[in-house]
Amino acid sequence: MVDADQTFVIVGGGLAGAKAAETLRAEGFTGRVILICDERDHPYERPPLSKGYLLGKDERDSVFVHEPSWYARNDIELHLGQTVDAIDRAARTVRFGDDGTLVHYDRLLLATGAEPRRLDIPGTDLAGVHHLRRLAHADRLKGVLQALGRDNGHLVIAGAGWIGLEVAAAAREYGAEVTVVEPEATPLYAVLGPEVGGLFAELHREHGVRFHFGARLTEIVGQDGMVLAARTDTGEEHPAHDVLAAIGAAPRVALAEAAGLELADRAHGGGIVVDERLRTSDPHVYAAGDVASFPLALFDTRLRVEHWANALNGGPAAARAMLDQDVTYDRVPYFFTDQYDLGMEYSGWAPPGSYDEVVIRGDVGKREFIAFWVREGRVLAGMNVNVWDVTEPIQRLIRSRTPVDTEALADPHVSLESLVA
Repeated sequence: MVDADQTFVIVGGGLAGAKAAETLRAEGFTGRVILICDERDHPYERPPLSKGYLLGKDERDSVFVHEPSWYARNDIELHLGQTVDAIDRAARTVRFGDDGTLVHYDRLLLATGAEPRRLDIPGTDLAGVHHLRRLAHADRLKGVLQALGRDNGHLVIAGAGWIGLEVAAAAREYGAEVTVVEPEATPLYAVLGPEVGGLFAELHREHGVRFHFGARLTEIVGQDGMVLAARTDTGEEHPAHDVLAAIGAAPRVALAEAAGLELADRAHGGGIVVDERLRTSDPHVYAAGDVASFPLALFDTRLRVEHWANALNGGPAAARAMLDQDVTYDRVPYFFTDQYDLGMEYSGWAPPGSYDEVVIRGDVGKREFIAFWVREGRVLAGMNVNVWDVTEPIQRLIRSRTPVDTEALADPHVSLESLVA
C-alpha cells in the first residue's frame, strides 16, 4: 500500500519524468516526490527543438512542460543540474553525483532518456560539429542556421532520420545549403522502408536539399578549429561550415546497468527491461520514456520507443503503477513530423521485412494520402500525410489484428471506420 510517509524519486527531468510527477499529485499521492534533472533548464518537451523553436516560430518558454512555479505549488522537490551516479537497491537509496548525498526511495522511476550517438571519425572535436537532443543544443543550432542562411553557408547532415530531415527543412527555410549523407538507399529506411522513404527524398530535393545515399562520413576536415568539409567512404568531399550528427540515439542505461537491472538486447533496441506495468526486474524500480523496453503483445515483440507520445503516456502510466493501480501499458507507437508544408502522423510498427505490401489511399502527387503497411491483409502501421483526424480509426485497424480488404483500404470513398472489425 502507498501512504503519505513514502518517498517517490524520479531520475530524469524530461517529459516522462515531469508527467509522472504531475500524475502522482493528480492521483492524490501526498508523500514526497523528488524529481532529479541533470539539465539546468526546467523539464521541457523535445519536438519543438527540431521544429517550431528551431525555426523561430515558437518562443523558448513554450517548450516547458510546466511553468517554473508549478513545481513548488505542487510540492515537487525539483533538483536541476543534479546527477545521480549510483542506486543502492538493497538500501533503496540514490546517490547524488556532485556531493554524495543519499536519498531514500520507496519507489524509484528511471526516466533517464537517451543521448545522441556520436560520430566515431576524425574531426568531431571541431567547433562546427553539432548534435540535437537538448534545449542547449537547439539554442546553439538555431544561431548556427541563422548565420548559415545569412552567409549562404553549407550544412552537412550525417543521417536521414527524423532529426536529420527536420533540421534539413529548418536549415533550408533559413536559406542554408544542405547536404545529407545517409548509408541507406532512402531516408527513414528503418521506419518507413524504401516505398515511402523515397517520397521524403523527393520532398527535400524539391526544396534544394542534396542527398548522398549509400555513404557514411569518414572524416570532418577543418582548419584553425573550424569545419571546412566532410568526407565520405565513397571518396566524396562535401564543403561544409557546420556538420550535424543525426545518426540516432542510445538509451541512457549506465545507472541501471551499474545497479544490476535487467537490460534488453540490441535486437529489441536496448534499454531497461520492464513489464506491462513498466516495472523493472526490481519491483521497487520502474522505467518510462525513451529508456524503457516494454512488451507489446499487439506485435508479439518488445519495443523501445523514442518518440514524444511514449514519454507523454509512459510517465503517467508508470506513476499509476507506482501507486499500485492496475496498469497495462500497451499504447500503439505514434509519432509526427512537420517538414516544409508536409505534416504527418504515423501509428504502428512495420520495419522493413515485416510487411508484404504498402497500400496507398489518396493522392501521393499532392501529398495528401494515407499509407498502410500490410501483412497478410492485416494493417501493421498507417501514416497519414496532410490528412487529419484519422489517427483513431488507423489505430483501431492496427489493434483489430484482423485482415481487411486491401482494395477497400485503398479506396478513399470507403470509410476507415467501416473496415474495423
